[in-house]
Amino acid sequence: MKYLLLIHHVDESEIEEGYRVQLLNESIQYCHELNKNGQYIDASPLHPSSETISVTVRDGKRLVTDGPFAETREQIGGYFMVEARSMEEAVEIAGRLPSARIGTVEVRPVRAIEGLPKT
Repeated sequence: MKYLLLIHHVDESEIEEGYRVQLLNESIQYCHELNKNGQYIDASPLHPSSETISVTVRDGKRLVTDGPFAETREQIGGYFMVEARSMEEAVEIAGRLPSARIGTVEVRPVRAIEGLPKT
């Protein structure tokens, strides 16, 4: 089953540059380990929330606003998409993510939908 690991942490500007680079390098190394185990699907950091646009549609009208939807100090900083046999295994993978040391990793099962294009 696929799991999406959403990484929530403070804005990157609040993380010391050397430590941020160290976490990124550790994450890349971890991706290679997951790939070797057949568990890696995709991963990527995101641009800062200051570059976010939120879109809603109500009564047929589109509303576009700057910034993330939630007003919070933490933001979604990146994601991992992994293959795991169970939620417990996905939680184990999430617990080894370097970003878990500076924030929170949300683990969510991904629903399989028939009829979607294959990658």
